[in-house]
Amino acid sequence: MNRYEVKTGDTIAKLAVKFGTKPIEIVLLNRSIKSENDYIIPGQIIDIPETNYHDKPSIYECYAEYGPTDLTEDLVQWQKRFSTYMQTEVIGYSVMGKPIHLIKIGNGSKEIFYSGGWHANEWHTTKFLASFVQECLSHLETGDECHGYPLDEIFSKITLYIVPLVNPDGVELVQQGIYTKHPYYDTVTAINRGTTRFEHWSSNIRGVDLNHQWPAGWQLEADESPQIPWSRHYSGTAPLTEPEALSVYRLTVQRSFSHVLAFHSQGQVIFWGYRNLEPRESKEMVTRLSLVSSYVPVHTADSDGGYKDWFIQETGRAGFTIEVGVGTNPLPFHAFSEIWSNNILLALEGLTL
Repeated sequence: MNRYEVKTGDTIAKLAVKFGTKPIEIVLLNRSIKSENDYIIPGQIIDIPETNYHDKPSIYECYAEYGPTDLTEDLVQWQKRFSTYMQTEVIGYSVMGKPIHLIKIGNGSKEIFYSGGWHANEWHTTKFLASFVQECLSHLETGDECHGYPLDEIFSKITLYIVPLVNPDGVELVQQGIYTKHPYYDTVTAINRGTTRFEHWSSNIRGVDLNHQWPAGWQLEADESPQIPWSRHYSGTAPLTEPEALSVYRLTVQRSFSHVLAFHSQGQVIFWGYRNLEPRESKEMVTRLSLVSSYVPVHTADSDGGYKDWFIQETGRAGFTIEVGVGTNPLPFHAFSEIWSNNILLALEGLTL
C-alpha cells in the first residue's frame, strides 16, 4: 500500500490510471471516500493499493478526466520529443493565473485555428485536441500519412494554431470540486447556491460563460441570459471582460486565420453561419466536414455572442462550431471513443479546406 498526498488536478480515476489500479479499489481502501465520483482535494492523504493491472491508456482511450495539469504534462513530453515540428507559447492567463497554452504546428502561410475546452464540463474537447496534436506530431515524425492525409505536404502549406483549453479554472472545478482553501471558494459556493457538485458548471471560475463573451449581438444574448454570475450562460457585464476570452481575442486579431473550428460537446452538429454574414464557400466547407464526420450541418444556432459568431462578423471568413457529443455533460469516459472516431477525419479535413 502507498500513501499519497493529493495534488491539484487529481481525481480518483486519474490516480487509478497513474498507479495501475482500479477506482473502486481506491474507494474500498479509503473509508473517507464514499464513491468513485467523490472529489479528492489537494493536501488530502489517501491510500493507494499496490497493484499494476494495466499500462497507461493509448491516446484513443479515456479512463480518466483530462484537464490543465494533464495538458501541461503532455506539453512537456511533446516539447522533448517533437520540438522540430511544433512550437508552444502562453497567450494569456485565466482568472486564477493558469496559463492558456497555444500550440503551433507547420510553417505554411495559411493560418488555421482550432480551440476547445471553452465550457468547464466539456473537457472531452480538450482531450480530443490534445490527442489530435499527438497524432499529427507522431505522423510528422515518421513521415507516414495520417488516415490518408499527407501531413508533411499539408503542414508545409499551413500553420495550425491550437488552444486546447480555453477555460482551465472551470475544467478543474468540474473535475476536482471546491474546497475551503480554494481562492474562489466563497464566490463559487455563492453562485452554486451552496451545493458542492459541479457537473453542470460550464462557466469560468467567476461564473461567466466564455462563449457568451463576444461582441457579436452580445447585448441581445445578455438580455436573454442570467443577469448575475451563474454556472452557465451568464454573458458578463460587457463583452470580453474575462481574461480567457481576451487571450483568444488578442490571438485572433494578431493573426489572419483563414477559418476557425471551435469544439464543443453537445449535439453532434456543425454550426456554420451567423446572420448570413458567412462567406459563400462556408456551405461547401461544412459539407466536407459533415461527410467525414457524419455530423449534421446547421446554418445557425439562433444565438449570439459566440466566438464563431464574432469571427464571421469581424472577418467575413468561415467559422464553425463543432458539437462533438450527445448526452449530458460531462460526457462519460467511454464517449471519447466515438468522439475520436467521428472527429479525427473532420479535424484532418479542416486542415485542407
